[in-house]
Amino acid sequence: MTEILVQAATGEQVPPATRVVDHPAWPVLKGAVERIRPWQSKDGSIDFTAEGAPDRATAEAAVRDVAAAVEELSPLLTHDRAYHEALVKDLERWAEGGFEVPDFLDSLLAFQPAKGRADGLQHLVVFPMYTQNGNPDRNLEAVVLRMVWPDWLAELERTRYDNPLFCGIKFEDFTAGYDTNSAVLFPETIAVREAPERFSWGGIFCDREAARFRAVTDAAVGILGLDLPEDIAAMVHDQKRCEEAFVLWDMVHDRTHSHGDLPFDPFMIKQRQPFWMYGLEELRCDLTAFKEAVKLEADGVPQARDVQYAVLFDRMFRFPVTGERVRNYDGLGGQLLFAYLHKHDVVRWTDNKLHIDWQRAPQVTNQLCAEIEDLYRAGIDRPKLVHWFAAYDLVSQYLAPHPGSRWAKGPDALDLTQPPRKLVDDVLPDEFPLSMFYEALSKKLKNVIAGTKGIRAESAERVAA
Repeated sequence: MTEILVQAATGEQVPPATRVVDHPAWPVLKGAVERIRPWQSKDGSIDFTAEGAPDRATAEAAVRDVAAAVEELSPLLTHDRAYHEALVKDLERWAEGGFEVPDFLDSLLAFQPAKGRADGLQHLVVFPMYTQNGNPDRNLEAVVLRMVWPDWLAELERTRYDNPLFCGIKFEDFTAGYDTNSAVLFPETIAVREAPERFSWGGIFCDREAARFRAVTDAAVGILGLDLPEDIAAMVHDQKRCEEAFVLWDMVHDRTHSHGDLPFDPFMIKQRQPFWMYGLEELRCDLTAFKEAVKLEADGVPQARDVQYAVLFDRMFRFPVTGERVRNYDGLGGQLLFAYLHKHDVVRWTDNKLHIDWQRAPQVTNQLCAEIEDLYRAGIDRPKLVHWFAAYDLVSQYLAPHPGSRWAKGPDALDLTQPPRKLVDDVLPDEFPLSMFYEALSKKLKNVIAGTKGIRAESAERVAA
């Protein structure tokens, strides 16, 4: 069995830890969770009258198996003892209450991974939850993960990019909810009786992001005939380099949601807005990470150049052609970046090959970031609807709206007696359709993208080999 020795954030040594996934209790726990998941309704409860449902005694036995396995594994993870004790109590209360809508608030509050960030530190996490970009139902899930917190990243967070809630993480193993496109572990996805006043951590799986990036980028480069400089090609074929690029990108992106000249609520929580507003916010955060990576490269941070390539390629190749076209705000951001670079002659599609001006790419990408920042800066002085139209004008400078769009015809085409949230109904599901370039690329990349579902780092290594 593999052993590690890590240093906790407090400076105290964590005893040598056996890998959870090598312990015989892990497959028992995983198997019990997989038995429970099909019995659950969308809200996480178990309806014993439903077809295929077990009797209550069978469900209770499965939950006891989960709790017993957690108790057996917990000594390997002394830093999570309080969480595991609360977790067992939440499991028992769920069973005793008749398996109604689960409430794991107590164990959620006890789980505090951001308070002890240490590179390689294991966590065993069990919650009823939905997995973002994965399973929309609140099923019981179990995942074993490791923290990604190398010294160089910790120093950047301490000195330049304060983000005390951010957790870079990677998979060890998981149940079916993560055999999907999900690459995050967020507390807001967990079933609780009431949302905490504030969340205290958020995790992003940089290994899955890196593996997916490598598979899609490698395929896109071949399809488009793109000549990569040697250092970029080496990065695309190096899982560890890509993981380091993504964990830095994610850390800067995450903090950017609350930094800069912002609209009143940059997170746009519980607000109904046109999807291009979400697209611009996500793109702003990615381009800020790009801009900061340019600065970090000048300061000699080796991972910074890789971040720039990761942002450009993931945004231009994967984002526009991934997922459905209904309110696809990440896809919109990728389309906008490509169109902006194309209009400014940084990317060219000539002789059925894609060409990139590597020298000018940083400068022009930062120009787009500046245009979005200017939009935000002016937004504080605008009514909401005026700001939405200003954002629409920015996007439509570079992307052609749908010919049937009412928003493209301007304010006179809309019923302005309605409140702004009602005017969102006039936004077409695919307000900015794919260009002919992306329509063709989508057909050639769709099977590759579909094949990244549930991808792990080792899967990417096999593909690369």
